[in-house]
Amino acid sequence: MHSTTLRRTFLVAGIVAAFIGALLGFVYLKTKADLTQRSDRMIAAQIGVFAELSPERRLDAINEHLRQDPNRVQLAGWFGSNGRRVAGNLESLAPDLETDNAVQSAVVDRADERGREKQAVRLIVRSLPDGDVLVIGRNVDEVGEIARVVGQALALGLVPAVLLCLAGGVALSARIRRRMVEVNVRVQRIVAGDLRERLPRQKTDDSFSTLTMIVNGMLDEMETLIRSLAGVGNDIAHDLRTPLTRARLTLERGRTGANTLEQLQMVADKAIEGIDQSFSIVTAILRLAEIENSQRSAGFGKVALADLIREVGDMYEPIAADKGIVLIINSPHELCVHGDRDLLIEAVANLVDNAVKFTPAGGQVEIGLFRGISENIVRVTDTGSGISEHERDAVLRRFYRLDKTSHTSGLGLGLNLVTAIVKLHGFRFTIIPGPGCVVEIACPYAPTCREQQEPAKINALVTGNVFTYCERQQRRHSVISSLRK
Repeated sequence: MHSTTLRRTFLVAGIVAAFIGALLGFVYLKTKADLTQRSDRMIAAQIGVFAELSPERRLDAINEHLRQDPNRVQLAGWFGSNGRRVAGNLESLAPDLETDNAVQSAVVDRADERGREKQAVRLIVRSLPDGDVLVIGRNVDEVGEIARVVGQALALGLVPAVLLCLAGGVALSARIRRRMVEVNVRVQRIVAGDLRERLPRQKTDDSFSTLTMIVNGMLDEMETLIRSLAGVGNDIAHDLRTPLTRARLTLERGRTGANTLEQLQMVADKAIEGIDQSFSIVTAILRLAEIENSQRSAGFGKVALADLIREVGDMYEPIAADKGIVLIINSPHELCVHGDRDLLIEAVANLVDNAVKFTPAGGQVEIGLFRGISENIVRVTDTGSGISEHERDAVLRRFYRLDKTSHTSGLGLGLNLVTAIVKLHGFRFTIIPGPGCVVEIACPYAPTCREQQEPAKINALVTGNVFTYCERQQRRHSVISSLRK
């Protein structure tokens, strides 16, 4: 009874009742006015007819007129110049009546074979040329009765309308209260730690169901993130324990078994290598957290995909050559995308790094740029062992390693990093199963880079090319050295 919905229902019911009351009042007054006007026109027409008749015919016409009125609605009176009644059912001519041919209301004495009574009438009083007075009128009680019947009929509809409005408000309030009670119970379970609980959603298209669907989607995402955090914590502990344990054992054995300075330095180098691996894991996790929190979205701009692919190809060409792998760059189109250039280079470089790492000697890796349907596609294809259908989702998780690649160095974070970058940009990442491995990053169209870069090419023709060359060489050397480590 104290709910806002019910209070607003009462308010709406009051407004509806006031509106219906005003409408009924208007209908009543309008009906009464129309019936009165029609009666007045009839009186005026009748008195005009009687006034034009001769005295003999007028007498017969008045008597016939009254005989044809079984409901005693008509009123007529013919009075001589001395005020004596000649014909009609009007007992006397009241002195306050005006003889100006205007319709007026009055209370008169009606006298006929049924008796004498007072009636409220609308009448016209006209003076005839011979000094007589003619009065024609109609009983207005009939008009008022008809108007009252119409008003009562409409008023009877007001009560059911208000009651129906109130009943609807009570039902709606009770329905919302039941849903809120159920929602509160589910929320309490969620707060208590049951992350599998969801809000009830009915098969309706109302705002509450839409809100429930949005909240359930948020809870799904939260459950996934919390479970991922729990799994990541275990994976981090497991992956950090291995290099740290190895470093500890190496130092412990070196302390007891090293006899020369060279042996001690070798032990220290192995311990530093294990510690560096632990640092790499922590750095990669912090990098993923930075990307997933969308802290780099402020640096978005137009990125030339063809230049980006060629730069990644330049970085990995010597590494592929060292392994006897052919690296092919296929970018016939100058396409653009809106994003962070460094992050996109990092994503493509991770894909190429995996392709080169898991492709045997004598194989081939291709980096391609294609124009798809309403999107640009960066595709990396290799001739390695590939990823099976049932492992396509698993390889995107953190620290996941395929059994057939467990002997290869790595942290198991590359594809997870790519997924985070793609999700940050709103792109689409796809792993296509089959012979070898085919991965794609699909990006929405952006304006052609050539149109935006043309004015700046003349100013940066010399300095830009030199800087780009130095930057590419520096990036290539840093990547090669880190991968060889």
